[in-house]
Amino acid sequence: MLTAFAQAFKTPDLRKKLLFTLGIIVIYRLGAHVPAPGVDYVKVQQCIDQADSGGLLGLMQMFSGGALLQITIFALGIMPYITASIILQLLTVVIPRLEALKKEGQSGTAKITQYTRYLTVALAVLQGTGLVATARSGALFQNCSVGDQIVADKSVFTTVIMVLTMTAGTAAVMWLGELITDRGIGNGMSILMFISIAATFPGALWAIRVSGKLADGWIEFGTVILIGFVMVGLVVFVEQAQRRVPVQYAKRMIGRRSYGGTSTYIPLKVNQAGVIPVIFASSLLYIPALIVQFSASNAGWANWIRKHFESGNHPYYIATYFVLIVFFAFFYVAISFNPDEVADNMKKYGGFIPGIRAGRPTAEYLSYVLNRITWPGSLYLGLIALVPTMALAAFGGANQNFPFGGTSILIIVGVGLETVKQIESQLQQRNYEGFLR
Repeated sequence: MLTAFAQAFKTPDLRKKLLFTLGIIVIYRLGAHVPAPGVDYVKVQQCIDQADSGGLLGLMQMFSGGALLQITIFALGIMPYITASIILQLLTVVIPRLEALKKEGQSGTAKITQYTRYLTVALAVLQGTGLVATARSGALFQNCSVGDQIVADKSVFTTVIMVLTMTAGTAAVMWLGELITDRGIGNGMSILMFISIAATFPGALWAIRVSGKLADGWIEFGTVILIGFVMVGLVVFVEQAQRRVPVQYAKRMIGRRSYGGTSTYIPLKVNQAGVIPVIFASSLLYIPALIVQFSASNAGWANWIRKHFESGNHPYYIATYFVLIVFFAFFYVAISFNPDEVADNMKKYGGFIPGIRAGRPTAEYLSYVLNRITWPGSLYLGLIALVPTMALAAFGGANQNFPFGGTSILIIVGVGLETVKQIESQLQQRNYEGFLR
């Protein structure tokens, strides 16, 4: 990995792309520390040390690079774009028009990207309104005595300005990501997500060291680092694992030329769903706690939810979280990979799996193989996602913001591997060009 980056900096055009990407990252991180208008920065800092966020709020805090609780202009971060992309991907299966656009190629993809941008702005308005309303009421920092004073001016004008500023910040983040994709090293949105998560690591690790009790916290600190290395190794191993289904193409004679006769494979990853099931499960589990928080009810059902689903370390919460991750892993794989479509395309171009007839038997075989490898993939996702709860329970409490949590490690490793592959492919392309010249 370090060798690839060193070689990239020696190549003039790649060096320009890397420096451009680094410049965009600096701008992004600066925007994550500029307070939104109407926010009392001093009182926010007083409350942040006492903040205890989990569930969807903790997820948004992680994806914003710590800017959410700071209530900055980039407070919403990349989360509205991620949500919009997931929604559009799900709707592609349901709405025939979107499915037709997906099959049109580059022009259809461009239209879907434009729809994603519009939906991102709409979601940013909704999430920004919810964040400002929560901050005004003091519910954003429930354990802080000055939590209801962080927005001193509670007029409608100030609220509208704050929401518009955060929406514009989200649009700017989306634009920065597209700049990295077009003029940088690619994968702009993923790189911004990588930076947001990585930016929270030093503070979270040091907080564990400060709050530790064994040898001034250094034992806890070292244990967390060790757990992190083990998790990274496990995630790299599983993320790279795939089941290669062999495909043979029949030889065809067209005129005096022969076509086909080649062999390839269909790579089916063990973790075909990626990090999406973890995000879905976290979001869904946060809904009951959110309803109870805003209902202010003391009914039996509300107390039961507070007892079992707010702390994050109750057995009911852990079991439900694990089951939801497994369910959403199968659900997302089912809608993102269509065995019938793959089998039809293979049949159209004369491809077949050795020992399996083309058409319906091929689709059934692909579905069988996909279900077999999705089971270990979904169980792996569930175990990785539960590591923060189990690890910090040993240190006297559970928290969703564990620095080496499942969601963060999956994204960090996935984006890192993909970025290195892109840089290596561009280096190989330039080496081939130099050889031909």
